[in-house]
Amino acid sequence: MELIGSPLTTTFAHPRSTPTRFLPAISTLASSYRNRIPYYPLPQSTNLPWIPNAYYKAAAINPTLAPLSKSCQGLAPSQSLPSVSNRTNLFTRYTPDDWYRSNLTNYKESETSRRKAERLRLDTARMIQDKHQQTTKTQGESTKNLGVRVSDIEFWKSELLHELDEMIGETNALTAMKQQLERALVETEAPLQVAQECLLHREKRMGIDLVHDDVEKELLTEVDVIKSCQERMQRFLERVKAQLVSSRAAQQELERDLANKQRAHCIDDKCHHLRNTSDGIAYYRGVEWVDATISVPESWAKFTDNNILLSQSERAASAKLRGNVENLLVVTANEMRRQFSAGNVAFTNRIAEMADAKSKIQTHLAKTLQEIFQLELNIEAIRKAIRDKGPALKVAQTRLDERKWRPDLELCRDPAQLRLVNEVFEIDETIQTLQQRLRDAEDTLQMLVHSKSVLEHDLAIKANSLFIDQEKCMGMRRSFPSTARLL
Repeated sequence: MELIGSPLTTTFAHPRSTPTRFLPAISTLASSYRNRIPYYPLPQSTNLPWIPNAYYKAAAINPTLAPLSKSCQGLAPSQSLPSVSNRTNLFTRYTPDDWYRSNLTNYKESETSRRKAERLRLDTARMIQDKHQQTTKTQGESTKNLGVRVSDIEFWKSELLHELDEMIGETNALTAMKQQLERALVETEAPLQVAQECLLHREKRMGIDLVHDDVEKELLTEVDVIKSCQERMQRFLERVKAQLVSSRAAQQELERDLANKQRAHCIDDKCHHLRNTSDGIAYYRGVEWVDATISVPESWAKFTDNNILLSQSERAASAKLRGNVENLLVVTANEMRRQFSAGNVAFTNRIAEMADAKSKIQTHLAKTLQEIFQLELNIEAIRKAIRDKGPALKVAQTRLDERKWRPDLELCRDPAQLRLVNEVFEIDETIQTLQQRLRDAEDTLQMLVHSKSVLEHDLAIKANSLFIDQEKCMGMRRSFPSTARLL
Protein backbone atom coordinates (compact mmCIF):
# COMPACT_ATOMS: atom_id res chain seq x y z
CA MET A 1 0.00 0.00 0.00
CA GLU A 2 1.37 3.44 -0.94
CA LEU A 3 2.01 5.78 1.99
CA ILE A 4 0.38 9.16 2.21
CA GLY A 5 2.76 12.18 1.81
CA SER A 6 5.05 10.60 -0.74
CA PRO A 7 7.46 13.02 -2.56
CA LEU A 8 5.73 15.19 -5.10
CA THR A 9 6.55 14.95 -8.75
CA THR A 10 5.89 18.61 -9.53
CA THR A 11 6.32 21.85 -7.56
CA PHE A 12 3.87 24.67 -8.16
CA ALA A 13 4.69 28.28 -7.59
CA HIS A 14 1.03 28.93 -6.90
CA PRO A 15 -1.15 26.26 -5.27
CA ARG A 16 -4.00 24.96 -7.31
CA SER A 17 -7.52 25.74 -6.29
CA THR A 18 -9.42 23.03 -4.45
CA PRO A 19 -11.41 20.93 -6.91
CA THR A 20 -15.15 20.72 -6.33
CA ARG A 21 -15.10 17.00 -6.78
CA PHE A 22 -12.23 15.56 -4.85
CA LEU A 23 -13.64 12.09 -4.07
CA PRO A 24 -12.38 9.20 -6.21
CA ALA A 25 -14.49 7.60 -8.88
CA ILE A 26 -17.34 5.22 -7.93
CA SER A 27 -15.45 2.34 -9.46
CA THR A 28 -12.72 2.77 -6.93
CA LEU A 29 -15.11 2.66 -3.94
CA ALA A 30 -16.14 -0.93 -4.37
CA SER A 31 -13.44 -2.17 -2.13
CA SER A 32 -12.36 1.06 -0.45
CA TYR A 33 -14.80 0.59 2.43
CA ARG A 34 -13.20 -2.77 3.19
CA ASN A 35 -9.53 -2.00 2.59
CA ARG A 36 -9.41 1.53 3.96
CA ILE A 37 -6.14 3.46 3.86
CA PRO A 38 -4.92 4.19 7.40
CA TYR A 39 -4.94 7.86 8.42
CA TYR A 40 -1.55 9.56 8.78
CA PRO A 41 -1.70 13.09 10.12
CA LEU A 42 0.00 15.43 7.70
CA PRO A 43 2.10 18.33 9.05
CA GLN A 44 0.04 20.79 7.04
CA SER A 45 -2.61 19.08 4.89
CA THR A 46 -3.91 22.42 3.64
CA ASN A 47 -0.47 23.28 2.28
CA LEU A 48 -0.06 20.12 0.15
CA PRO A 49 -0.78 20.32 -3.57
CA TRP A 50 -3.77 18.35 -4.82
CA ILE A 51 -2.48 15.16 -6.34
CA PRO A 52 -5.07 12.38 -5.95
CA ASN A 53 -2.61 9.54 -6.37
CA ALA A 54 -0.86 10.80 -3.27
CA TYR A 55 -3.94 9.97 -1.19
CA TYR A 56 -5.75 7.12 -3.03
CA LYS A 57 -4.75 3.99 -4.86
CA ALA A 58 -7.00 2.44 -7.48
CA ALA A 59 -8.57 -0.73 -6.15
CA ALA A 60 -9.50 -3.67 -8.35
CA ILE A 61 -12.96 -5.27 -7.89
CA ASN A 62 -12.95 -9.00 -7.52
CA PRO A 63 -16.59 -9.93 -7.05
CA THR A 64 -17.31 -13.08 -5.13
CA LEU A 65 -20.48 -15.13 -5.02
CA ALA A 66 -22.16 -16.30 -1.92
CA PRO A 67 -21.63 -19.97 -1.10
CA LEU A 68 -24.15 -22.43 -2.54
CA SER A 69 -25.21 -23.78 0.74
CA LYS A 70 -24.13 -24.03 4.24
CA SER A 71 -23.45 -27.66 3.77
CA CYS A 72 -20.83 -26.93 1.12
CA GLN A 73 -18.86 -24.60 3.29
CA GLY A 74 -15.50 -25.84 4.46
CA LEU A 75 -15.31 -28.95 2.14
CA ALA A 76 -11.94 -30.26 1.27
CA PRO A 77 -10.88 -30.24 -2.38
CA SER A 78 -11.12 -34.05 -2.47
CA GLN A 79 -14.70 -33.88 -1.19
CA SER A 80 -15.99 -31.34 -3.76
CA LEU A 81 -18.31 -32.27 -6.59
CA PRO A 82 -16.73 -33.98 -9.58
CA SER A 83 -16.22 -32.07 -12.80
CA VAL A 84 -18.69 -32.26 -15.66
CA SER A 85 -16.48 -34.55 -17.58
CA ASN A 86 -16.42 -37.01 -14.76
CA ARG A 87 -20.12 -36.92 -14.00
CA THR A 88 -22.25 -39.78 -15.40
CA ASN A 89 -25.57 -38.36 -14.39
CA LEU A 90 -26.74 -34.81 -14.99
CA PHE A 91 -27.79 -32.99 -11.79
CA THR A 92 -28.13 -29.36 -10.68
CA ARG A 93 -25.31 -27.72 -8.77
CA TYR A 94 -27.45 -25.25 -6.73
CA THR A 95 -31.03 -25.23 -5.74
CA PRO A 96 -33.36 -22.30 -6.52
CA ASP A 97 -33.36 -21.44 -2.87
CA ASP A 98 -29.63 -21.16 -2.99
CA TRP A 99 -29.93 -18.94 -6.03
CA TYR A 100 -32.54 -16.68 -4.35
CA ARG A 101 -30.58 -16.56 -1.11
CA SER A 102 -27.45 -15.63 -3.02
CA ASN A 103 -29.29 -12.81 -4.80
CA LEU A 104 -30.80 -11.57 -1.55
CA THR A 105 -27.40 -11.67 0.07
CA ASN A 106 -25.91 -9.65 -2.77
CA TYR A 107 -28.79 -7.15 -2.59
CA LYS A 108 -28.34 -6.69 1.12
CA GLU A 109 -24.62 -6.23 0.73
CA SER A 110 -25.20 -3.69 -2.04
CA GLU A 111 -27.73 -1.80 0.07
CA THR A 112 -25.38 -1.88 3.02
CA SER A 113 -22.55 -0.57 0.85
CA ARG A 114 -24.76 2.18 -0.56
CA ARG A 115 -25.94 3.23 2.88
CA LYS A 116 -22.35 3.32 4.10
CA ALA A 117 -21.31 5.27 1.01
CA GLU A 118 -24.15 7.74 1.53
CA ARG A 119 -23.30 8.20 5.19
CA LEU A 120 -19.68 8.63 4.17
CA ARG A 121 -20.62 11.25 1.59
CA LEU A 122 -22.77 13.16 4.04
CA ASP A 123 -20.15 12.93 6.80
CA THR A 124 -17.48 13.96 4.35
CA ALA A 125 -19.42 16.98 3.14
CA ARG A 126 -20.16 17.98 6.72
CA MET A 127 -16.53 17.40 7.70
CA ILE A 128 -15.36 19.47 4.71
CA GLN A 129 -17.62 22.32 5.77
CA ASP A 130 -16.56 22.05 9.42
CA LYS A 131 -12.89 21.92 8.52
CA HIS A 132 -13.30 24.85 6.18
CA GLN A 133 -14.97 26.87 8.93
CA GLN A 134 -12.35 25.77 11.43
CA THR A 135 -9.55 26.67 9.01
CA THR A 136 -11.14 30.06 8.31
CA LYS A 137 -11.60 30.69 12.03
CA THR A 138 -8.03 29.62 12.82
CA GLN A 139 -6.68 31.81 10.04
CA GLY A 140 -8.76 34.73 11.31
CA GLU A 141 -7.47 34.26 14.84
CA SER A 142 -3.89 34.08 13.53
CA THR A 143 -4.48 37.26 11.51
CA LYS A 144 -5.97 38.96 14.58
CA ASN A 145 -3.01 37.88 16.73
CA LEU A 146 -0.63 39.16 14.08
CA GLY A 147 -2.51 42.48 14.07
CA VAL A 148 -2.23 42.70 17.86
CA ARG A 149 1.45 41.88 17.57
CA VAL A 150 1.95 44.60 14.95
CA SER A 151 0.18 47.07 17.26
CA ASP A 152 2.43 46.06 20.16
CA ILE A 153 5.52 46.49 18.01
CA GLU A 154 4.30 49.91 16.84
CA PHE A 155 3.71 50.98 20.45
CA TRP A 156 7.21 49.96 21.55
CA LYS A 157 8.65 51.50 18.37
CA SER A 158 7.07 54.83 19.26
CA GLU A 159 8.40 54.55 22.81
CA LEU A 160 11.87 53.69 21.53
CA LEU A 161 11.80 56.54 19.00
CA HIS A 162 10.76 59.05 21.68
CA GLU A 163 13.41 57.85 24.12
CA LEU A 164 16.03 57.73 21.36
CA ASP A 165 15.29 61.34 20.40
CA GLU A 166 15.54 62.39 24.04
CA MET A 167 18.79 60.46 24.49
CA ILE A 168 20.31 61.94 21.32
CA GLY A 169 19.41 65.44 22.49
CA GLU A 170 20.85 64.80 25.96
CA THR A 171 24.03 63.29 24.47
CA ASN A 172 24.49 66.30 22.20
CA ALA A 173 23.94 68.64 25.15
CA LEU A 174 26.47 66.75 27.26
CA THR A 175 28.95 66.78 24.36
CA ALA A 176 28.55 70.56 24.07
CA MET A 177 29.03 70.86 27.84
CA LYS A 178 32.19 68.74 27.56
CA GLN A 179 33.57 71.07 24.89
CA GLN A 180 32.66 74.08 27.03
CA LEU A 181 34.41 72.53 30.03
CA GLU A 182 37.50 71.81 27.93
CA ARG A 183 37.57 75.41 26.68
CA ALA A 184 37.15 76.71 30.24
CA LEU A 185 40.00 74.46 31.38
CA VAL A 186 42.20 75.88 28.61
CA GLU A 187 41.19 79.43 29.55
CA THR A 188 42.46 78.93 33.12
CA GLU A 189 46.00 78.42 31.82
CA ALA A 190 46.42 82.13 31.00
CA PRO A 191 45.56 83.42 34.53
CA LEU A 192 47.76 80.73 36.05
CA GLN A 193 50.65 81.71 33.81
CA VAL A 194 50.10 85.38 34.63
CA ALA A 195 50.17 84.71 38.38
CA GLN A 196 53.29 82.55 38.10
CA GLU A 197 55.05 85.17 35.94
CA CYS A 198 54.13 87.85 38.48
CA LEU A 199 55.74 85.76 41.21
CA LEU A 200 58.77 85.23 38.99
CA HIS A 201 59.08 88.95 38.22
CA ARG A 202 58.73 89.85 41.87
CA GLU A 203 61.70 87.60 42.63
CA LYS A 204 63.76 90.19 40.77
CA ARG A 205 63.13 92.77 43.50
CA MET A 206 66.27 93.87 45.31
CA GLY A 207 67.32 94.29 48.90
CA ILE A 208 64.75 95.04 51.51
CA ASP A 209 61.94 94.99 48.92
CA LEU A 210 62.16 91.18 48.78
CA VAL A 211 59.44 91.05 51.38
CA HIS A 212 56.69 88.47 51.78
CA ASP A 213 54.00 91.08 51.47
CA ASP A 214 50.27 90.86 50.90
CA VAL A 215 50.79 90.88 47.14
CA GLU A 216 52.90 87.75 47.27
CA LYS A 217 50.42 86.09 49.62
CA GLU A 218 47.54 86.88 47.26
CA LEU A 219 49.51 85.68 44.24
CA LEU A 220 50.32 82.37 45.94
CA THR A 221 46.67 82.02 46.95
CA GLU A 222 45.65 82.82 43.36
CA VAL A 223 47.92 80.08 42.00
CA ASP A 224 46.47 77.60 44.51
CA VAL A 225 42.88 78.62 43.63
CA ILE A 226 43.46 78.27 39.89
CA LYS A 227 45.15 74.88 40.30
CA SER A 228 42.32 73.73 42.56
CA CYS A 229 39.77 74.84 39.95
CA GLN A 230 41.73 73.02 37.25
CA GLU A 231 41.78 69.82 39.29
CA ARG A 232 38.02 69.97 39.85
CA MET A 233 37.44 70.69 36.17
CA GLN A 234 39.64 67.76 35.19
CA ARG A 235 37.77 65.41 37.52
CA PHE A 236 34.43 66.53 36.11
CA LEU A 237 35.82 66.21 32.59
CA GLU A 238 36.68 62.57 33.26
CA ARG A 239 33.20 62.01 34.68
CA VAL A 240 31.65 63.61 31.61
CA LYS A 241 33.70 61.37 29.31
CA ALA A 242 32.64 58.27 31.26
CA GLN A 243 29.00 59.41 31.19
CA LEU A 244 29.22 59.94 27.44
CA VAL A 245 30.47 56.37 27.04
CA SER A 246 27.54 55.07 29.11
CA SER A 247 25.03 57.26 27.29
CA ARG A 248 26.29 56.17 23.89
CA ALA A 249 26.11 52.52 24.98
CA ALA A 250 22.48 52.98 26.05
CA GLN A 251 21.79 54.84 22.81
CA GLN A 252 23.28 51.96 20.79
CA GLU A 253 21.06 49.51 22.65
CA LEU A 254 18.04 51.65 21.78
CA GLU A 255 19.09 51.90 18.14
CA ARG A 256 19.71 48.14 17.92
CA ASP A 257 16.36 47.37 19.57
CA LEU A 258 14.61 49.89 17.31
CA ALA A 259 16.21 48.38 14.19
CA ASN A 260 15.07 44.92 15.31
CA LYS A 261 11.58 46.28 15.99
CA GLN A 262 11.43 47.87 12.54
CA ARG A 263 12.49 44.67 10.83
CA ALA A 264 10.06 42.61 12.92
CA HIS A 265 7.32 45.13 12.17
CA CYS A 266 7.92 44.78 8.43
CA ILE A 267 7.84 40.98 8.66
CA ASP A 268 4.75 40.77 10.89
CA ASP A 269 2.93 43.45 8.87
CA LYS A 270 3.61 41.45 5.71
CA CYS A 271 2.37 38.29 7.42
CA HIS A 272 -0.69 40.17 8.70
CA HIS A 273 -1.66 41.18 5.17
CA LEU A 274 -1.07 37.75 3.60
CA ARG A 275 -4.25 36.09 2.26
CA ASN A 276 -5.02 32.84 0.49
CA THR A 277 -4.92 34.70 -2.82
CA SER A 278 -1.70 36.59 -2.06
CA ASP A 279 1.38 36.21 -4.22
CA GLY A 280 4.50 34.65 -2.81
CA ILE A 281 2.92 31.99 -0.60
CA ALA A 282 4.43 28.52 -0.91
CA TYR A 283 4.88 25.24 0.91
CA TYR A 284 7.61 24.98 3.55
CA ARG A 285 7.60 21.41 4.74
CA GLY A 286 8.45 20.84 8.37
CA VAL A 287 8.61 24.55 9.23
CA GLU A 288 6.05 24.07 11.99
CA TRP A 289 8.45 21.74 13.76
CA VAL A 290 11.22 24.36 13.81
CA ASP A 291 11.08 26.50 16.98
CA ALA A 292 13.51 29.39 16.51
CA THR A 293 11.94 31.60 19.20
CA ILE A 294 14.12 32.74 22.07
CA SER A 295 11.68 34.86 24.06
CA VAL A 296 8.11 35.08 25.26
CA PRO A 297 5.89 38.20 25.17
CA GLU A 298 6.71 38.97 28.79
CA SER A 299 10.47 38.74 28.32
CA TRP A 300 10.20 40.53 24.95
CA ALA A 301 8.39 43.50 26.47
CA LYS A 302 10.63 43.48 29.56
CA PHE A 303 13.75 43.61 27.36
CA THR A 304 12.57 46.78 25.59
CA ASP A 305 11.28 48.24 28.86
CA ASN A 306 14.67 47.61 30.48
CA ASN A 307 16.40 49.34 27.56
CA ILE A 308 14.13 52.36 27.95
CA LEU A 309 14.61 52.42 31.73
CA LEU A 310 18.38 52.17 31.29
CA SER A 311 18.30 55.03 28.81
CA GLN A 312 16.15 57.13 31.14
CA SER A 313 18.50 56.52 34.06
CA GLU A 314 21.54 57.40 31.94
CA ARG A 315 19.74 60.48 30.65
CA ALA A 316 18.89 61.57 34.20
CA ALA A 317 22.50 61.01 35.28
CA SER A 318 23.69 63.00 32.26
CA ALA A 319 21.33 65.89 33.01
CA LYS A 320 22.43 65.95 36.65
CA LEU A 321 26.07 65.91 35.61
CA ARG A 322 25.46 68.76 33.19
CA GLY A 323 23.92 70.78 36.00
CA ASN A 324 26.90 70.04 38.22
CA VAL A 325 29.31 71.08 35.46
CA GLU A 326 27.43 74.33 34.88
CA ASN A 327 27.49 75.04 38.62
CA LEU A 328 31.20 74.16 38.72
CA LEU A 329 31.97 76.60 35.91
CA VAL A 330 30.09 79.38 37.68
CA VAL A 331 31.73 78.64 41.04
CA THR A 332 35.27 78.36 39.63
CA ALA A 333 34.85 81.51 37.54
CA ASN A 334 33.64 83.44 40.59
CA GLU A 335 36.47 82.07 42.76
CA MET A 336 39.16 82.98 40.22
CA ARG A 337 37.62 86.37 39.55
CA ARG A 338 37.32 87.11 43.27
CA GLN A 339 40.92 86.07 43.94
CA PHE A 340 42.11 88.02 40.90
CA SER A 341 40.38 91.11 42.24
CA ALA A 342 41.94 90.56 45.67
CA GLY A 343 45.36 90.30 44.02
CA ASN A 344 44.77 93.51 42.09
CA VAL A 345 43.71 95.30 45.28
CA ALA A 346 46.90 94.09 47.01
CA PHE A 347 48.96 95.26 44.01
CA THR A 348 47.27 98.66 44.07
CA ASN A 349 47.89 99.11 47.78
CA ARG A 350 51.50 97.95 47.47
CA ILE A 351 52.14 100.22 44.52
CA ALA A 352 50.71 103.15 46.50
CA GLU A 353 52.94 102.29 49.47
CA MET A 354 56.03 102.03 47.28
CA ALA A 355 55.19 105.26 45.49
CA ASP A 356 54.81 107.03 48.84
CA ALA A 357 58.07 105.50 50.10
CA LYS A 358 59.82 106.54 46.91
CA SER A 359 58.50 110.09 47.26
CA LYS A 360 59.66 110.30 50.87
CA ILE A 361 63.07 108.92 49.94
CA GLN A 362 63.38 111.52 47.23
CA THR A 363 62.48 114.23 49.72
CA HIS A 364 65.02 112.99 52.25
CA LEU A 365 67.62 112.64 49.56
CA ALA A 366 67.09 116.24 48.48
CA LYS A 367 67.38 117.44 52.06
CA THR A 368 70.46 115.32 52.55
CA LEU A 369 72.06 116.76 49.44
CA GLN A 370 71.27 120.25 50.64
CA GLU A 371 72.73 119.52 54.05
CA ILE A 372 75.85 118.05 52.48
CA PHE A 373 76.25 121.21 50.47
CA GLN A 374 75.87 123.39 53.58
CA LEU A 375 78.22 121.20 55.60
CA GLU A 376 80.85 121.38 52.90
CA LEU A 377 80.63 125.17 53.05
CA ASN A 378 80.95 125.02 56.83
CA ILE A 379 84.00 122.80 56.61
CA GLU A 380 85.57 125.20 54.19
CA ALA A 381 84.82 128.03 56.63
CA ILE A 382 86.40 126.15 59.54
CA ARG A 383 89.49 125.48 57.48
CA LYS A 384 89.69 129.14 56.54
CA ALA A 385 89.29 130.09 60.23
CA ILE A 386 92.14 127.76 61.16
CA ARG A 387 94.29 129.28 58.44
CA ASP A 388 93.37 132.75 59.65
CA LYS A 389 94.64 131.95 63.19
CA GLY A 390 98.13 131.14 61.86
CA PRO A 391 99.43 134.76 61.42
CA ALA A 392 98.16 135.83 64.87
CA LEU A 393 99.87 132.82 66.45
CA LYS A 394 102.99 133.56 64.52
CA VAL A 395 102.95 137.19 65.77
CA ALA A 396 102.47 136.15 69.40
CA GLN A 397 105.13 133.45 69.25
CA THR A 398 107.52 135.83 67.43
CA ARG A 399 106.98 138.43 70.12
CA LEU A 400 107.73 135.92 72.84
CA ASP A 401 110.78 134.70 71.00
CA GLU A 402 112.12 138.27 70.56
CA ARG A 403 111.51 139.16 74.17
CA LYS A 404 113.46 136.25 75.50
CA TRP A 405 116.56 137.90 74.14
CA ARG A 406 116.20 140.80 76.57
CA PRO A 407 119.33 141.28 78.74
CA ASP A 408 119.57 140.50 82.49
CA LEU A 409 116.87 141.99 84.55
CA GLU A 410 115.00 143.10 81.50
CA LEU A 411 113.68 139.60 81.33
CA CYS A 412 110.78 140.71 83.40
CA ARG A 413 107.47 138.72 83.68
CA ASP A 414 105.49 141.78 83.05
CA PRO A 415 101.84 141.93 82.02
CA ALA A 416 102.87 142.09 78.41
CA GLN A 417 104.75 138.86 78.84
CA LEU A 418 101.86 137.21 80.59
CA ARG A 419 99.41 138.45 77.99
CA LEU A 420 101.55 137.16 75.14
CA VAL A 421 101.79 133.76 76.80
CA ASN A 422 98.04 133.72 77.37
CA GLU A 423 97.48 134.87 73.80
CA VAL A 424 99.57 131.96 72.45
CA PHE A 425 97.64 129.50 74.61
CA GLU A 426 94.32 131.01 73.61
CA ILE A 427 95.17 130.95 69.89
CA ASP A 428 96.47 127.39 70.14
CA GLU A 429 93.33 126.32 72.02
CA THR A 430 91.20 128.03 69.40
CA ILE A 431 93.06 126.23 66.61
CA GLN A 432 92.60 122.87 68.38
CA THR A 433 88.90 123.59 68.91
CA LEU A 434 88.49 124.48 65.25
CA GLN A 435 90.39 121.38 64.16
CA GLN A 436 88.16 119.23 66.38
CA ARG A 437 85.11 120.92 64.87
CA LEU A 438 86.61 120.28 61.45
CA ARG A 439 86.99 116.61 62.20
CA ASP A 440 83.42 116.47 63.50
CA ALA A 441 82.18 118.24 60.40
CA GLU A 442 84.12 115.87 58.18
CA ASP A 443 82.68 112.87 60.05
CA THR A 444 79.20 114.32 59.73
CA LEU A 445 79.83 114.89 56.05
CA GLN A 446 80.85 111.27 55.63
CA MET A 447 77.71 110.21 57.44
CA LEU A 448 75.60 112.41 55.17
CA VAL A 449 77.33 111.01 52.11
CA HIS A 450 76.67 107.47 53.33
CA SER A 451 73.06 108.35 54.04
CA LYS A 452 72.87 109.84 50.55
CA SER A 453 74.18 106.65 49.01
CA VAL A 454 71.75 104.60 51.11
CA LEU A 455 68.86 106.78 50.04
CA GLU A 456 69.93 106.63 46.41
CA HIS A 457 70.24 102.84 46.57
CA ASP A 458 66.91 102.55 48.34
CA LEU A 459 65.41 104.88 45.76
CA ALA A 460 66.70 102.62 42.98
CA ILE A 461 65.27 99.59 44.76
CA LYS A 462 61.89 101.28 45.13
CA ALA A 463 61.93 102.38 41.53
CA ASN A 464 62.73 98.81 40.42
CA SER A 465 60.01 97.33 42.65
CA LEU A 466 57.54 99.96 41.48
CA PHE A 467 58.38 99.21 37.85
CA ILE A 468 57.92 95.47 38.43
CA ASP A 469 54.59 95.79 40.23
CA GLN A 470 53.16 98.68 38.26
CA GLU A 471 54.39 98.04 34.75
CA LYS A 472 55.18 94.36 34.39
CA CYS A 473 52.74 92.68 36.78
CA MET A 474 49.77 95.02 36.45
CA GLY A 475 50.40 95.25 32.71
CA MET A 476 49.90 91.47 32.42
CA ARG A 477 46.98 91.36 34.83
CA ARG A 478 44.93 93.71 32.67
CA SER A 479 44.32 90.79 30.28
CA PHE A 480 42.58 88.44 32.70
CA PRO A 481 39.85 86.40 30.89
CA SER A 482 36.32 87.61 31.32
CA THR A 483 33.75 85.63 33.27
CA ALA A 484 31.90 84.81 30.04
CA ARG A 485 35.02 83.18 28.60
CA LEU A 486 35.62 81.25 31.79
CA LEU A 487 32.03 79.97 31.62
